[in-house]
Amino acid sequence: MNHHLIILLALSIFTLVNGRELPENLLRLPSEKPFSDDDSVGTRWAILIAGSNGYSNYRHQADVCHAYQILKSGGLKEENIVVFMYDDIAYNPENPRQGVIINSPDGDDVYHGVPKDYTGDDVNVDNFFAVLLGDKTKVKGGSGKVVDSGPNDRIFIYYTDHGGPGVLGMPTNPYMYANDLNEVLKQKHASGTYKSLVFYLEACESGSIFEGLLPQGLNIYATTASGPDENSWGTYCPGDYPSPPPEYDTCLGDLYSVAWMEDCDVHNLRTETIKQQYKLVKERTSSGNYYYGSHVMQYGDLPLSTDNLYMYMGTNPANENFTFNEENSIFRSPKPVNQRDADLLHFWHKYQKAPEGSDAKTEAQKKFMEAMSHRMHIDSSIQLIGKVLFGLEKGPEVLNTVRSAGKPLVDDWTCLKTFVRTFETHCGSLSQYGMKHMRSIANLCNSGVTNEQMAAASSQACTIFPSNPWSSLSSGFTA
Repeated sequence: MNHHLIILLALSIFTLVNGRELPENLLRLPSEKPFSDDDSVGTRWAILIAGSNGYSNYRHQADVCHAYQILKSGGLKEENIVVFMYDDIAYNPENPRQGVIINSPDGDDVYHGVPKDYTGDDVNVDNFFAVLLGDKTKVKGGSGKVVDSGPNDRIFIYYTDHGGPGVLGMPTNPYMYANDLNEVLKQKHASGTYKSLVFYLEACESGSIFEGLLPQGLNIYATTASGPDENSWGTYCPGDYPSPPPEYDTCLGDLYSVAWMEDCDVHNLRTETIKQQYKLVKERTSSGNYYYGSHVMQYGDLPLSTDNLYMYMGTNPANENFTFNEENSIFRSPKPVNQRDADLLHFWHKYQKAPEGSDAKTEAQKKFMEAMSHRMHIDSSIQLIGKVLFGLEKGPEVLNTVRSAGKPLVDDWTCLKTFVRTFETHCGSLSQYGMKHMRSIANLCNSGVTNEQMAAASSQACTIFPSNPWSSLSSGFTA
């Protein structure tokens, strides 16, 4: 008798004896095996970006390194993961554990093995766009690695940094504008070189990057740490519980980022969907209230959220027996810190810990005061420009207007970029703190202000060009 028939007969007898039906896939012959997850996924690609530098921004590179470890243990090949990070943290003189980066108080080193594809000044907007589009001819510096994807491939992008309405930070000039990013995503779709793309974005006002800009139909699902008009939050910060080890003076992670990554650390991503993770991360990032938290958002093709995370991130074999259980997945978060205040917290803790009368104490105090002075200068300059253009009462009203849901930040992005350059020419760099005022500048464009009027108001508001390093044009939006 044919051995296939013997197997089927034996299975049938086993079924009758046990009084129950066997799963359908057990009755299939090897040649009839259904497609596995691996067959349907194609190649997985990933781009990981930390858009900041400086030790007070430790958390962004820590986030990216942790994300790399998740993808690597999930089975993604190093050649398919492109990492952008300035790489000035691990061996920074301020780092108490030289060559080590941690992303939680009792966390392991996440820096080891992370490829240095694009570091230093090679972490820039042009290289990111070229890498995403798979255009090796446009890449300058770095490893030259690009996302050379095909029509059946899946792409995961994770970006963590400071942001503002309509803009994302970079450690080099210029910063990244939302309209340019969305145009590049449209180009990528038009090239037919992916099946679906998932974008996780950590930044203040990160919802504004996709609100009214990311159309449906591109097979792109995006989720953001905060709404279009909200801050995002640092976590595992000095003075909170759980706090970093006592030798650390900086936040170790970001609340939204830590939420999705710590979820990935303990689950079988074959069985957890993007939607399940989104709900979990949304609850944790709200932090029980929205004073110390934000609304996690989603944009684009929401049906993609039913995909398993495995399709984009792989899964750690060690988690194979862990099933998704929402009840056990809500981690208790420490009180987070506003992303924009994390640098002040860093300088303040250094000041408090430094011995009385020491050079370290004087230096920490100087940096804290410079940061505060810069903030006051930027805030007052923007407010004064609004009043010069629209009067004492209407000025603040125009600056603080938030457009209705579904509308992009600004109608004319060229106007916004021009006004930012005009402001920086007269008043110094907006810097990572000043990004918060991008909505106010956009509102000037939406109100019909001309660049001549903007230049006149800026020169009136800023009669003296600031000289401290926080206000230098060496770091800002201008190219």
